[in-house]
Amino acid sequence: MKRLASLLCGEWTDGAGGERTLEDAATGEGVATVASGGLDLGAAVAWGRRVGGASLRAMSFAERAAVLKAMAGVVHEQREHLIDVSRQGGTTRGDAKFDIDGASGTLSYYAYLGKTLGDRKVLLDGEAEPVLRSKRFVGQHVRFSRRGIAVHINAFNFPAWGMAEKAAVSLLAGVPLITKPGTATSMLTHRIVELWHEAGILPEGSVQLLMGGVGDLLDHLGPQDVVAFTGGSETAASIRRHPNLVKHNVALNIEADSLNAAVLGPDIEVGSDTFFMFVNDVVRDMTQKCGQKCTAVRRIFVPTHLADAVQEHLADQLGRNAVGDPEGKDTRVGPVASRSQHRSVQAGIAALEAATTKVWQGEIPDGAGFFVRPSLFRSDAGLDTAYVHEHEVFGPVATILTWPGDVDGLVDLVAAGGGGLVCSVYSDEVGFGGDAVSGLAPWHGRILWGSKKVHDQSPGPGTVLPSFIHGGPGKAGGGSELGGLRGLELYMPRTAIQADQGLLKRVFGE
Repeated sequence: MKRLASLLCGEWTDGAGGERTLEDAATGEGVATVASGGLDLGAAVAWGRRVGGASLRAMSFAERAAVLKAMAGVVHEQREHLIDVSRQGGTTRGDAKFDIDGASGTLSYYAYLGKTLGDRKVLLDGEAEPVLRSKRFVGQHVRFSRRGIAVHINAFNFPAWGMAEKAAVSLLAGVPLITKPGTATSMLTHRIVELWHEAGILPEGSVQLLMGGVGDLLDHLGPQDVVAFTGGSETAASIRRHPNLVKHNVALNIEADSLNAAVLGPDIEVGSDTFFMFVNDVVRDMTQKCGQKCTAVRRIFVPTHLADAVQEHLADQLGRNAVGDPEGKDTRVGPVASRSQHRSVQAGIAALEAATTKVWQGEIPDGAGFFVRPSLFRSDAGLDTAYVHEHEVFGPVATILTWPGDVDGLVDLVAAGGGGLVCSVYSDEVGFGGDAVSGLAPWHGRILWGSKKVHDQSPGPGTVLPSFIHGGPGKAGGGSELGGLRGLELYMPRTAIQADQGLLKRVFGE
């Protein structure tokens, strides 16, 4: 069985103790092991700060961009090989491409942004402003790279894309990183970092890889460091309370649970382009990656008079997505990624069966793999269906919730989810659509407004694009990633510098 080592202090290092086995999600068979016990993570943090920080800060944005371009090139060139590696996590070919292409695409996007920034090493934030009445003595807000290291703790669902989106922003900002993938699917992350390392394209000390558990890594962080976490709300809460992070006010970005909503407007006619845009988006998000997307639709809000038709069309479309061996030609939905995830989703389905009405459920193959039945539920009880508004079942599962059609009632229902990453609203009316988007915006990091003129032009609400922010308030974690150059703000804090205008221009440019 293959052993996956960590890349720390420039060397591949195997842990001793705390061993975990990675299983093939389609068969349940062990395929690799990882261990993080006994690793000197304090040394890794110090080495990354000293060596990686110096390497990156000596480079301009354009030079860092060239590194990102090379990283993207390796992922793209090795695409077919990485798709094969990805199968360990239960992904179909389409799901694997979604993850891997998302990784190379995000790296390429930030490479382009870095190239446009040119030879600079800092970012000006706004215009210079006079200090009191002086025309010569001015203040300028400037963003500088942190003198620390970024710890990226990633989720299991996107072992390529999730790792790359954090790495692209951190490296462009000039901050070295330690990436820790979700263990269940970490074979793909390990292979990508291995390929980058073999290609010799990474500045020394800029990227380290920790396999297995976090260990005492967070104990070694200080006031110039960053933690970016994607995962469950319980783990997020424990990170927020970590004594060392609290003591040093370590910068923290959290993306946690999200009960994302899809809203069908009362103006939409059954069979219209907007209606089928809504149906197709919901089905895609329920089935892609076996519903294991942080942006997947969990709650489907439908006006009462349209509920039966929506239920019928969703069940019909869902029934056309065969569940099975991810390598099967006709398979559209593979297994969930791990044994523990399988138990969690099965428990969530059982809880939804007790709280709502099950209106459709798919079939799964026999065998030892981690397959779950795609399931569609319905509740006409609104706010009284507490479980639906409080718990995210991280699999191919969603619930239809009916409401009379008024905007105020809708906003209250959606807001019961506590804040989300994304909400989609489908309406052709300026009145309802505008009011719904405006009312729901404070509760979400991103909103997709679907309508007849764009019904065939959207990648769907579940697709995270690097040019737009990814994050959300409340239950979703309160964080924000990506968003073009906005993503660099976590790694490049703002300082107000007051000085002679001429000196400022000579040092930092216009």
